Amino acid sequence: MNSEYISKVIDLTHPEKNIIYNMTHEEAVSRVNSGDLEAVREIDGQFCLVAVEGKTIRMARSIGRPIRYFIAKLESGPQLVIAERIDVIYDYLKKEGMDDQFHPSYTRMAPAHYITRIELLGCPDPNPVYDRFFTPKRNRYAPESLEFIGVDYMSALYEEIKKWLKFKATSGPVGVTFSAGIDSGSVFLLTYHALRELGESPSRLKAFTLSVDGDGADLLQARKFLSSVGLEMFLEPIELDYSALNWKEAIEVVEDYKPLDVQSATMNLALLKGIREKYPNWKYLIDGDGGDENLKDYPIEENPELTIKSVLNNLMLYHEGWGVDSIKHSLTYSGGLSRGYTRTCSPADMLGFEGFSPYTLPNVIEISEGIPYIDMTDWDHERLYELKGKVVSIGVKEITGLDMPVFEKRRFQHGVTSQELFERHFPKKDIDYRKEFHSRYE
Repeated sequence: MNSEYISKVIDLTHPEKNIIYNMTHEEAVSRVNSGDLEAVREIDGQFCLVAVEGKTIRMARSIGRPIRYFIAKLESGPQLVIAERIDVIYDYLKKEGMDDQFHPSYTRMAPAHYITRIELLGCPDPNPVYDRFFTPKRNRYAPESLEFIGVDYMSALYEEIKKWLKFKATSGPVGVTFSAGIDSGSVFLLTYHALRELGESPSRLKAFTLSVDGDGADLLQARKFLSSVGLEMFLEPIELDYSALNWKEAIEVVEDYKPLDVQSATMNLALLKGIREKYPNWKYLIDGDGGDENLKDYPIEENPELTIKSVLNNLMLYHEGWGVDSIKHSLTYSGGLSRGYTRTCSPADMLGFEGFSPYTLPNVIEISEGIPYIDMTDWDHERLYELKGKVVSIGVKEITGLDMPVFEKRRFQHGVTSQELFERHFPKKDIDYRKEFHSRYE
């Protein structure tokens, strides 16, 4: 590597937060540096990686490790600053006396599942070049193979949970952020089963469920769920009052202004603060974020930009948005869960937890993208929404022997308090979220 150019790249990321099972950090960086897409796909785990070779910088990430960058101007040429957060970039520029160049919209987010290539050539700077390293094969299952799909899908999830327990969360308690929906429910049951299979004590496990002002349907649902499988002793309610909610603080933490993600992050932040207050030394959390995206289980009717055809015809639409080659693609933010995952990881990071979302890993997404959704639903919304419960419950039953309850879908932010309190707390206009975000840098 040319030291002249290394000095022009400031890497403020945290490699220790990566979870890579099958090679060292250095080996993974070397694969990114090679530009070999198949070699990068073979990196097993969740990661954000930075490789520098002369004037060429390559970055690669999975959904669970968002990464940002900013090109600053020096007399000697451009300098690339790379970090996991906007405020880290801003603080660096302030320290170096370059904050007059900064605006949050000038930062860029590397999209998940691509190698992002930057050439530090001077002014004007060229656009980044994206090369996809993860392209799951679509429609690889037969439409009539529902049971086979369920077993494959949950087996992939189960393997990721077991690897995490064996190589990362090797000791100490493990908490599931638990609404008792399909995603957190399956993660809880599979984690419980994995602990037993690995010879670990299931007493390491807790299911944390948030309730605000004694309201919300999630806590009641959580009790029903765990009671039905004889595991109610694992439930630990986190009961807070209304003052624990702070959507403005959530915007500061997640560095975004999309209402649904901010609302989810607000509740997640309150939940994690409640856990931290009760358990000052708790470290490991696992959750079901990404499960809705994998099985395309969002109410299409609520988004005027979407149709069932756009959802089912576009590869990983909920994971990546409209794609890096689309006119709708934003450089400031990537799309879909690739952008929105800060709602989960940023509150956990801020409060000193090590969080993990096994549904976001390519090995799991690869199975879900192979489902022939069109043939199995015939473009019917309700059949699409029902498919998730069938697939997941079949797989959980096969692995654990437990009949997993399946409840009607509800967003996390809607299940922890009453509708009245929810509407009182959150702004009704999208512009209010955006204004609050930009006010942080005025």
